[in-house]
Amino acid sequence: MNEQTSPGRRIVSSRHLAEGDGWEMSELEFGLIVVFNAFSRWTTRCMAAAGQPDLSPLEILILHNVNHRARDKRLADICFLLNIEDSHTVNYALRKLLKAGLLESEKRGKEVFYRTSPDGVALCKLYRDVRSQCLLEGLSATDLSGEELRELARNLRALSGHYDQASRAAASL
Repeated sequence: MNEQTSPGRRIVSSRHLAEGDGWEMSELEFGLIVVFNAFSRWTTRCMAAAGQPDLSPLEILILHNVNHRARDKRLADICFLLNIEDSHTVNYALRKLLKAGLLESEKRGKEVFYRTSPDGVALCKLYRDVRSQCLLEGLSATDLSGEELRELARNLRALSGHYDQASRAAASL
């Protein structure tokens, strides 16, 4: 469908990026911006309802990542899995989570490994309960099936690879 035959108006955040070919990507990017901010707001409010109102979205993601599969993780593991290039932000978040008593750390040789403390595990379970009640119950009212959500997740992960490649190309200019 070309620009003249597309239904409705283009919903973009930056019109100058939506002119000519590829305007659909600008519409997708605006959707990503809006969903990212909504997701960030959701995670902080869900965590506050679970009893920990002082964590940022990044700290919440890191807590859940460290809790994932109850396996100790290194800074590099966390950065890799969450696709975060700036390890300093992750390191700062880890220190804050340690200070809050939600994580524990252990030095093994030159590496520091992190795991959730019993309080961190309990908080993740409370978060899961709030998530179930507030997010998942409402999701049944949408038109998205579980399989459609999985397909959307696969497409977003694939799209992240395109953005990673484009960022490498831009860095070489």
